[in-house]
Amino acid sequence: MYYYLLYRIGQFIVLSLPLKLAYKLAVFFSDIHYFFAKQDRINVTENLKSIFPEKNEHEISRLRLQTFRNFAKYLVDFFRFSKIDKEFIKKKVKVENAHYINECLSKGKGVIALSAHIGNWELGGIVIALLEYPFFAVALPHRHKKVNDFFNHQRAMKGMKTIPFGRAARQSLDALRENNIVALAGDRDFSGKGLVLDFFGRPTFLPVGVAAFALKTGSPIIPGFMIRNNDDTFTLRFEAPIEYIPTQSRDSDLVEITRRCKSIIESYIKKYPGQWCMFKKFWVDPKNHEKNLWMPV
Repeated sequence: MYYYLLYRIGQFIVLSLPLKLAYKLAVFFSDIHYFFAKQDRINVTENLKSIFPEKNEHEISRLRLQTFRNFAKYLVDFFRFSKIDKEFIKKKVKVENAHYINECLSKGKGVIALSAHIGNWELGGIVIALLEYPFFAVALPHRHKKVNDFFNHQRAMKGMKTIPFGRAARQSLDALRENNIVALAGDRDFSGKGLVLDFFGRPTFLPVGVAAFALKTGSPIIPGFMIRNNDDTFTLRFEAPIEYIPTQSRDSDLVEITRRCKSIIESYIKKYPGQWCMFKKFWVDPKNHEKNLWMPV
């Protein structure tokens, strides 16, 4: 109940203020949180040092502060979904390479949208839905029902459909076979059964859902990211479909497709490190998770 009330109060304040003022207020409270959130600072610091071992403490500190502030702005945007419309998209969002989506949907096999916790992934989904694409997103349910209902309501009000992570397989396959777009984040494994791959030179678990769905359905994989620009406008950028030719070995295919997905995500994190909102310790010791390990690579 505490988190639910906190989110609703935040939403009330944000909707009562002009956007620029809401951003400033969010950054102010983010800086306060930054000071007290010791474990979050430690986790973000470790993540950034893994990406940029060559950077000094000052450079890491600057990127770390950006991460906290960008997440605060992400929440402002999320609370304002009721005000997001096509006019907002026209003024604030530059959409690049939408032809990749159109071309793939014309083939009738749906589209697997590969994204990550970069920029404002939730707002990206809302923009795609408002542009009248049939859009589903796989999301991890919040452990508190009221909070989970609040998040799903925010998404649904603009036409974005949510597939709960625990029931993602069947619903995602059905959505793809009906020629819809299904979005999945490829930068964090919630199942405990992902692949171990080198991510910025260190092993960690990465999800195999994108690869598994692609092999099962033949749906193309299109990377897409909603990046915040310096002036708080956005660029929704789609990359060319990830090309792959299945072999006789499903295990090898899962590894190769997942490796190609993670390479795209690495390139975006490297380019926009202050927008990678990862506050958990990301790299893990695979030896501590051998019982859940599907395939070490």
